[in-house]
Amino acid sequence: MISDKLKGIIIIGFLLSIVGIILLFFGVNFGTSLADNWLAKQGGADTSYYHIITRGYINTFLAAGSIFLGVGLITILIFYFKILKDKE
Repeated sequence: MISDKLKGIIIIGFLLSIVGIILLFFGVNFGTSLADNWLAKQGGADTSYYHIITRGYINTFLAAGSIFLGVGLITILIFYFKILKDKE
């Protein structure tokens, strides 16, 4: 029987992967929204500076999404093969 800890770790891997996919696909929307909030707090800014802030926020979400997706997939693969090995 598969250990409950291993099942829990695989579920965490799936959750990390799902969060990573969401951040990758919606990172542009999240980044633009944060940049718009920043602009509202500033009361205005130069267009080129706003573009730099927007790209920075978008890149942050893309990097975080990539990391979450990678860690999630690696976790799933490692513990999936550990479960297969334990069944033998």
